[in-house]
Parts: sequence; structure tokens; C-alpha cells
Amino acid sequence: MAKRFYVTTPIYYVNDVPHIGHAYTTLACDALARYKRSRGYEVFFLTGTDEHGQKVEKAAQAKGETPLELADRVMMRFAALWEKLDISHTDFIRTSQERHKNGVCALFETIQAKNDIYLGEYVDWYCTPCESFWTETQLLDGNCPDCGRPTQKLSEPSYFFRMSKYQQALLDHIEANPDFIQPRSRRNEIVNFVKEGLRDLSISRTTFSWGIPVPKDEAHVIYVWFDALSNYITALGYPDEGGNYAKFWPVDVHVIGKDILRFHSVYWPTFLLAAGLPLPKKVFAHGWWTVEGQKMSKSLLNVVEPNMLVDRFGVDAIRYFLLREVPFGLDGDFSQSALTSRINSDLANDLGNLVSRSTAMLHKYFGAALPAPAALAEFDHDYVARFSSAVKNLDEQMDDLAFSKALQTIWELVSASNKYIDDCAPWTLAKDPAQQERLATVIYNLIEAIRLIALMVGPFMPTTGAKILTIVGCDPASTLEANDQWGGLQPGTVIEKAAPLFPRIEIE
Repeated sequence: MAKRFYVTTPIYYVNDVPHIGHAYTTLACDALARYKRSRGYEVFFLTGTDEHGQKVEKAAQAKGETPLELADRVMMRFAALWEKLDISHTDFIRTSQERHKNGVCALFETIQAKNDIYLGEYVDWYCTPCESFWTETQLLDGNCPDCGRPTQKLSEPSYFFRMSKYQQALLDHIEANPDFIQPRSRRNEIVNFVKEGLRDLSISRTTFSWGIPVPKDEAHVIYVWFDALSNYITALGYPDEGGNYAKFWPVDVHVIGKDILRFHSVYWPTFLLAAGLPLPKKVFAHGWWTVEGQKMSKSLLNVVEPNMLVDRFGVDAIRYFLLREVPFGLDGDFSQSALTSRINSDLANDLGNLVSRSTAMLHKYFGAALPAPAALAEFDHDYVARFSSAVKNLDEQMDDLAFSKALQTIWELVSASNKYIDDCAPWTLAKDPAQQERLATVIYNLIEAIRLIALMVGPFMPTTGAKILTIVGCDPASTLEANDQWGGLQPGTVIEKAAPLFPRIEIE
């Protein structure tokens, strides 16, 4: 049976400028997608932009352009940043595309045909920046409980989705599927929210027009969350349930920020339950980044701009730092000093040094061709065994989205290899003609270790992984699935002498 994997980022709102938070989610999905491809999976990796709603309509009016012109302009910023960050997405969906609109209308009509959508009157407190309605009791001093800004009381005719009807079915699903909401702490939060009682959900608006009209009632546009969440199936061709939909739905994991967990683990699953469609296998909510201990905000001028970081430090260094620094799921703090220290110690000293030292010794003692190893010494067996157990651990860690742990696993191999050099002291062996075989074995082991490290590091740092594979005479497109066993390098392979992979950053 074909191995398949489907991973999504949230679709990003076009009223925003791409920042480190958007980059973080997308990089995590990219590392996961690349890892699964390297493991022989056919992968569908989806990202895109959320382009409808009152906020976009208002912002466009203020700039004297149409909402679509604004969306076209902002969408390009996201697309350009994903290119710069080396993101390998399969598809980029925009909610203004016809394929998406058709799918949303089909989903709406499917649920409506089951009598789970009805027309009523909506009265509640609306927060425009969050596109969210709140009950009087949820407000904090009259303000939105999420962003703290003022809300306004709105009354309008609205279509409602019978979300209350699916409360028990959703609780049963969460109970039966312990991995459905990750991490565990978030799961408890959602269970408590659902147990408090689900209300029917208003899913249309009449106060603005930038959105998808309700089928057969064009005075209403479909509420932005019903519209946006549907992207995960419309990108696969829904309502056509063949093709990519048949291959990839249900999704293996929706990766999101913790602020939109409720929409993904309550609203979205209940829409799917009502439509009779399978539910996602996993929703994983990661934490937020602060900057030097403070919340990121435009007013504090501390929003970390990813383009600028990449220009200054290089794309692979940024990819490594974001996925290594903080366990995925927890909040993290971004600081230049933490970034430069990771680059200098982990990348320049540890990995870069290992590759340049090892290839330099190979050239010094054997010319450019990899020597044939003799039998492994007792001392070598433990070192070699670490690699096969690391490969196994990596599979589990990536399935758990434990990116930081996975990188730690790889760096333990990097450290063990640097220690192996110190313990074996090739420079001493080289002085003794009787130790030539031992020297050949040590050098072979080091270059072979570097090959395996490059394969493991590739999903996180694609350029670096490919560069190291080229240095050790391998196809840069090699996959882990076909090449994860020790001893893959053939003696006689021509090995390049590596220049330093990561220049040290001088701290100002």
C-alpha cells in the first residue's frame, strides 16, 4: 500500500504582514513534509491565504483599492517569503479562487440539506479585528477577551449551524482518539470548553459583501471561519471525493498556533461531522514567540521580520534555530544573542567543524579517495550502533512533531563524532605505519557518519544537507528510506575537502 501523508499550515490572513510566527508554523510543516518524503511517503503539503471578511474589506476601502487587489498584493509577500525560506509546499490555496468557492458552497449545501443550517436572528458582541462574536458574559469589561479591544453589539439576520447537536459526538471522538488534539494540555482546555455547552454558530453575515455568497441567498456572505476552514478539503478537489481527496483526506496533521485551536478542534470537526466527512487525525497547536521577553506588537516595534533575519544569518541557520530552540508546543523567546550562540556553537563549531576536520584528514592521509575500512574495533561498535538507534528515534520524534528533540538526537551524533576524532587521534595513528588499517577504518567511519548526519539534517536544513551529501560523493537528492543503513559509502568514492559550512558570527 502506498504511504501517504497530508500536512497543512493554517491559511494566513491577508490583513497581516508575514512575521516570525507565520514563518515558524510553515517551517515546522516543511521539515515534517521533507522528512516524510525522505522516508518514502507521497506528501501533500498545503499552505495559502485567507482573503475574505470585513477586516479586509475595510482595509481595502481605506487604501482606495478593491479587496481582491489588496489580497493579490499581500498574498505575494507570503509566497515570496516561502520561496526565500525554501518551503516545499505542494499547493498554495487562496480563498478567492473559484475552486475554493465551489467547495465551500458544496459543503454549506450538504450540511443545509441535513437541516443542520437554519435562518435566524443574530444578536451578540462582535470584535472586528478577531472576526469573532462573544456573548455578554464572555466580554472582559465590555472588551474582546482575546485581544482586549472594544466590541460592538450587532443584530442581523443570520444562518446558523446546529453546532449544539454535535457536542456529544465531538466529546466521544476526542475521548476515543487521545492524539486528536496535541499537546495534551490543549486537549484538556478544549474538553472543558465543549463540556460547558456548545451553542449554535452564526455562519453568515449581511453587513459586508467581501466573501462567498450563501447559495440561493446572496444577501448573506458565508462567515469567514466556515469559509477559511474548508480550504483543507477544497484544495484536495472537494466536492469531488476522488483524486487527491481520496488519496489524502483525512489530513494527518493540521499545524496551527494556539490562538486558533478552538476553530480547528471544535468548529471544523463539527462541520465535518454534520457533512458526514472523516475528521482530521491530529490538530497540533504550537506556542507563541516573544521577543527578548516581551509580546510581539507593532506598537513596540519589536515584530521580528523573517526576510531581514534570512538576509543577515542565512536561511538554514534560521530554520535550525526556530525548530531547535524551543520544544514544539511551548512558547519561546526570540533573542539575537540566543540565535548567534546557536549558530556559533551548534552550526559552526559542532557540525561545520566535524565536516571540515574529517574531510581535511581524509585528504591529508589518503588523497581524495575514501579508504576501505578494516574490521571494526570493539570501540567502534558502540559508536556505529548509535546511528541505527538514532534513525529509529527520529521516526518517532517526527511523528510526535518533537522537532527540537529530533535535532537534539542528530546533534548527539555530531558530538559523538567529534569525540570519536579526539578519542581515536588519527594524527597519532598516521605517524605509525603499523596503524594504517586502523587509520583507514577511523576515517571511513567519520565520512560515513557525516553521510548519515546529512540525510537526517536535510529536512531541517535542506541546502546544508544537500551540500554535505555532495561533499561526500552522494546524490544530494538521496533519501533516508533508501540509504539509512551504516556502510552505504563505497571505498574509493571521491570526497571533497570541505570549506567551513557556517561562518562564525562576530557578536557586536
